[in-house]
Parts: sequence; C-alpha cells; structure tokens
Amino acid sequence: MMNLSHAAAPSDASIWLRPRGSNQSGMGQFNERVVLQAIRLHGSLAKADLARLTHLSTQTVSLIINRLLEQGLVLKRAPQRGKVGQPSVPIMLNADGAYFIGIKIGRRSLDLLLIDFHGAVRERRALSYRYPDPQLLFGQIAAMQRELLKQLGPLRAARLAGIGVAAPLGLGGWQALLGSAPAQAGQWERLDIRAEIQAVSHVPVVFAKDTMAACVAELVAGRGRSIGSYLYIFVGTFIGGGLVLDSSVHAGLSGNAGALGSMPLQLAPGAGAAPEQLLSTASLFSLEQLYAAAGLDESAAYDARALQQPWLTHTEAWLDDAARAIALAVSNGTCLLDLDEVVLDGSSHPDLLARLLEQTKQALARYSWEGVRQPALRAGAIGADARAIGAALLPLHANFAPDRELFLKLLHTAAR
Repeated sequence: MMNLSHAAAPSDASIWLRPRGSNQSGMGQFNERVVLQAIRLHGSLAKADLARLTHLSTQTVSLIINRLLEQGLVLKRAPQRGKVGQPSVPIMLNADGAYFIGIKIGRRSLDLLLIDFHGAVRERRALSYRYPDPQLLFGQIAAMQRELLKQLGPLRAARLAGIGVAAPLGLGGWQALLGSAPAQAGQWERLDIRAEIQAVSHVPVVFAKDTMAACVAELVAGRGRSIGSYLYIFVGTFIGGGLVLDSSVHAGLSGNAGALGSMPLQLAPGAGAAPEQLLSTASLFSLEQLYAAAGLDESAAYDARALQQPWLTHTEAWLDDAARAIALAVSNGTCLLDLDEVVLDGSSHPDLLARLLEQTKQALARYSWEGVRQPALRAGAIGADARAIGAALLPLHANFAPDRELFLKLLHTAAR
C-alpha cells in the first residue's frame, strides 16, 4: 500500500509547506490545514516542532491540535523521553480520520479505490470491458459504492469525506479508431459524468481529466514533490499527459493542458488526410491491435506476457515506434516549455514501461539539442493506479490542504 504521507520526500521538505500559518484571528480552519499539511509532509511531530515549521505560536498550535484530536484527524504517539525537560508527545495523522474514493473511468476498465487519511489504498474494485457502456457503467459504480460502504460499517463509512472521478475528456471520441458504435459514443458526449455519480453518492463528487488526475498523484505523492516544472506522460489505452509549472498543475483553458495524444507526428500534407496523432502510435491500444492482427490475446498489453513470446516480437516493433514518437513529443514540448524534467508512467506491466523508458532515452539522443537543454527523462513513481489515486487525492486536498485553491481551480476548469 502506498503511504502518501512519506512517499518521495524532497531533500528539503520544508519548502513544500506553503503557505505559512497566520496568528491573526479568523484563520482557524486555514491554520488547521497548515498544521495537517506539516504532519503529512514530515511525519509525526511534537507541538514545538509544528510551531517552528508553521511559524505559528505554540499556544495556537496547541489549540489546533486539541481540535484535531477531537475531530479524530490526528493521534498522540507515545511520549519521547530522555531529553531535558518534559517528554515531548509526537502528533501523527490518524489513518482512519477520513476516507476518500477515487474512481477512474477508462476506455478499457473501471477502477475504484478507497484511500485513508494517510493516502494508503485500503480497498479496490475493478471492472474490465471492451467499450464503456454508460447505461451499465454507472449502475456498476453505484453497486460498488454500496458494497464498499457496507464493508466499512456505519462508523467508518461516516468518515467518507469525498469522491474524485477521473475520466478522459473525450471518452466518446476516436470512434473510428476504437471501433465503437456512434450511438454509444454519442451518449458520453451528452453526459455529465460528475453529475451522474453525484446522483448515487451522499458525499461531494469532483471531476478531473484522467491524465491530469494522474499528474496530481505524481505531484503530491511521487517525483513531482522535488521537480519544479515537468511534462507528465501517461501511457494507457491512449497516451495523454499533464503539465506542472512552478510546482503547480497547469490545467489550461479547458482543463486539457498536456493533451499529448492529439499531437501530430508529422507535417500536414497540402491535401488529403491529416497526419496521424501520437495516440495512434504510442498507446497500448496500438499494441493491442498488433496482437489482434496476429491472433493473440490483446489483454497481454497490460501484463507480463507482453515481454514473452509469441507477444514479444510484436511488442518490440511497438516499442521502437512508440519510443520514437514519444521522443518527438518531448523534443517539441521542451522547445516550447523549457522543462526541468519529463516523467513517464503508464498502465502497462512495469517491465514493459522500463523498456519504453530506456528506448525513449535512446531516441531522444538522436535529436539535436542545440539551442535548448535536454530534460531528464524519469519513470513515474505511482504506476497503473495513478489516475484513480489522483482522483481520490483531489477531494482530500480540497478538504484538508492549505493550497485548496489550486485544486479548486483545476476542478472548475475541467468542468467547463
């Protein structure tokens, strides 16, 4: 289970405690969030250490801790003895203080995760399909929620604080490529996914683009905590991404910044068909198609069989094309954005993702970087669960982090 309180701690974690608390009156809830954020980023801390980190007075911190203890959001650890003066009592987050559900609706599968206040995954549900049928899918989501709440029991279920939903903005798009029925695809264009799930949920529901949610997970719990600006790439059924500038997710005008899948792979011709997009080459869907043409099980694109015969021959052909296509996107993106790094993650088996990362590095070396600085290319830290975990983190941070405006802006933009 991933614990987001301590994952990928930056070399100087105090720089991530933004902003500081305020000792002025009328700042109670804000200061509570600052204290919670300090504990989340640094682990258990004594009140004196919390006061130093947050620039709040010891009296203010003491009052806040008492309120948080009453709310069940923090716990006292055993006193630390052996030092001069009274033994200090470290304060830690209560993992059972609040729960959040993250729902990822994808083109091939549905994932539903329950995370606790530490950010650890407690429960999961999954559903695979050839194409997402909205008439059936929302009923399945409602059933999964009922089952999960029943399993939690009334006391823990009462601590469910929010639900985050991550899905592609164009879930009904690319009909010709996917072979979906136009009528079925058209239903997604008319649906408000957040409203559909809110109708069967008793807590607030928020929505974000799936790869943007994955980018949030990497920013909050992965390598993004130590990188200022980077392009995030997620290779799933389709390829997509997100953009982090100055340690903040940049959503863009319509919540679709980092839409790498739509990036063209060559110049548009003077006449005729438009050039292929990145998603037609560097997505796991294109790997599925190679398997299908050879009469092989397409689902191997998502597990260890991808690097075993008879699938391996087709996988290696896909890797060569996908790596060169991603390298082109990275090169173009770097020229525009002057990136610190590029983070690559995906829903494939980790060994396949490692091969893709290495071959993309080799492809990047074939470009001329004169006039620009080549960014480092690194593997993501979250993996296949990034979209669902990122979805669950949205309500967690909207409810309990001091930088909630960042997440509200992200959500409001994506909802347009």
